[in-house]
Amino acid sequence: MRIPFVDLQPLLRETEADWRPRLDGVLKRAQFVLGPELAGFETELAREFGARHAVGVGSGTSAIDLCLRAAGLAGSRREVLTTPLTAPFTGLAILSAGCRPAFADVDPETLLLDPGDAAQRITKYTRTILPVHLYGQPCDLQGFSALARANKLELIQDACQAHGAQWNHRPFTAFSDYVSYSFYPTKNLGCLGDGGAIVTDRASVARRIRSLRDGGRDARHVSSVAGVNSRLDEIQACFLRSFLPKLAEWNAGRRRLASLYRQALEGCPAVSVVRQQPGSVYHLLVVRARERHRLRAYLAQRGIGAAVHYPVPLYLQPAFQDCGLRRGDLPNAEKACREILSLPLWPGMPEDFVLEVADRIRAFSSQRSGRFDR
Repeated sequence: MRIPFVDLQPLLRETEADWRPRLDGVLKRAQFVLGPELAGFETELAREFGARHAVGVGSGTSAIDLCLRAAGLAGSRREVLTTPLTAPFTGLAILSAGCRPAFADVDPETLLLDPGDAAQRITKYTRTILPVHLYGQPCDLQGFSALARANKLELIQDACQAHGAQWNHRPFTAFSDYVSYSFYPTKNLGCLGDGGAIVTDRASVARRIRSLRDGGRDARHVSSVAGVNSRLDEIQACFLRSFLPKLAEWNAGRRRLASLYRQALEGCPAVSVVRQQPGSVYHLLVVRARERHRLRAYLAQRGIGAAVHYPVPLYLQPAFQDCGLRRGDLPNAEKACREILSLPLWPGMPEDFVLEVADRIRAFSSQRSGRFDR
């Protein structure tokens, strides 16, 4: 049985009756940038995520970059404290805004940025805390917002993997003015290319980001501030408007499949499922395995796709070598990067696929000696 890591075709077929006429309308109008589809999507996204405003931009990376710029940090070289266990684009957005990435360790159970360790790593150069809602798990926003207030820091959230998630039944915008999202195709809410958005409750923040995403221009087409070119286009917005009403249903499906994975893998000696925070939307189902490379190869030989999110902590990657950390400085993140493996998961994935993946992992486990123990 061939089981891909992700399959987006069912989602496209399920929503075609909605996106097809929208797409035809975009092609007929021939207005492909800053048109009615984007305006409609921004209104609908803000409502769905419990925010007052949403601004569509070109990517999740750009969303983080624009949040930093809107907070007045462009070119400041100030430190932005974040997690090393995330996609490089989190760190690259910090560099793009002219700031410096700094890193704290992760919680060994959830793999989210550890508020306690972050508190110990704040310096006089730190200006922002940037927690990442990794794998669809909401971070401890009460802890991070309190930490930001106590140290007079900006709190900017990377929610690029957490569409529809909340913290303690409250929207993310209740805890900070800047929440960034990515609509990369494999995300819980994805488009058919690159796309992103920022949601906020502050009208002044939304106005500033709308200007910055469009070259910092005013109504006279004069750039009054140094902005960027990063606008969510009409074609992507038309697909996102069709997918958004299905998000809650798709997230519920992810939760059901994740629960089935947990049941099927309970007590398996070879792997341990990463503990999820309450309210997770399960962008990824991640396990830890001491023999991660062997297990991944074993699954691949049997037609099962698996991935690693992420193999190298950011501070050990050449692009971030100036952060001042060395191998061994953040042991929880380094150990996790050696062990994590993401298993197939997508809305509408047949339950038989979950059981087949789990059976294959158990078969691998029976061939190996010893039990996985963090």
